[in-house]
Amino acid sequence: MYGIGDVVVRTGVAEGTLRMWERRHGFPMPVRLASGHRRYSDRDIELIRKVAAQREAGYSLAAAIERARGQRDEPSPSVYATLRRLRPDLEPRTIAKPVMLALTHAIEDETLARAERPILFGSFQHERFYRQAQARWRELARGAELAVVFADFERLRIPRHEPAEVPVPRAHPLNREWTLACEGQDFAVCLTGWEPLDSSPTVDRERRFEAIWSVEPDVVRAASAICASIVDAARPALLDPVRARLESPPSLSPEAQLRLATAVTARVLSGLSTRLIHAPGFAA
Repeated sequence: MYGIGDVVVRTGVAEGTLRMWERRHGFPMPVRLASGHRRYSDRDIELIRKVAAQREAGYSLAAAIERARGQRDEPSPSVYATLRRLRPDLEPRTIAKPVMLALTHAIEDETLARAERPILFGSFQHERFYRQAQARWRELARGAELAVVFADFERLRIPRHEPAEVPVPRAHPLNREWTLACEGQDFAVCLTGWEPLDSSPTVDRERRFEAIWSVEPDVVRAASAICASIVDAARPALLDPVRARLESPPSLSPEAQLRLATAVTARVLSGLSTRLIHAPGFAA
C-alpha cells in the first residue's frame, strides 16, 4: 500500500488533482486508515495511470474514469462497499426493514426541517419501492438544490419539480442497496444498507440489511461522490448546478455532528414508538 506522495511520484498526477477526482467522482477509492491517511494499492495506481492517459488522449474526466472502470475485473460503483473500504472502522449492523424505514424517514424529516437546499441521492433497489415513497421525495425535491433517485427504471426521466429518475441495470450493486445521502450547507448524513443474498423472507417487514449510517462529512461526501459518478455517466448536465459544492471540501464541526446525530436518533425513537403504539395487540 502506498501513501498519496508515492502515488504522485508513480503516476505524475498531482496530489490536488487526485483529491479532486476522489471528491467529484469517487475515484480513486483508497483505503482510509483510522488516522484519516489514504493508502493506495498497485491496482489503484494502474487505474490512475489509465485515466491520465485517457485525459491526454482528449477524453473528459468522467469519460476517462468510466473507460478505466470498464475493465472486466473492475467492480461497478457501490456506496456500501465503498464506505466499507474507505472506512473499515464503520462497523455495519444488521437491522430489520422497519428500523431502516424509521431511520430513513428520520433523516428525510430532519432534512426538511433544516430547509438548507440540500443535495439528495436515494437508491431504492426497485422502481416499485420508489413509487411507494414518491410523494415524500416530491416534497424533498421542492426544497433541494438537486434530488436524484436510482432504481431499475426503464428510462432516464427528469420531471419538473420532482427528483430525477436515473436507471441502473438490474445487475448493478445499487439494486441490492438501500442508500440515502444528504448534504446541506451545515448538514451531512448518509445511510446505506446491503441486503444479503439469503435475506428472502416471506413477509416484507422481516427483510434484513447490513447497514451503516454516519454524520461525518467525509463519509457522506464519499457516498455522494459514488452517486454523482453514476449521474455524471448518465446525464452530466444534471450535476452542473451543484458541481462546485460537491468539489469543495466538506466541513462540519464535531459539535454540529453530535447535534445532528442526536436529532436524527430522537426522530428514529419517536417514529418507532409511534409504530409500536399503533401496532395490533399493543397494550399500554
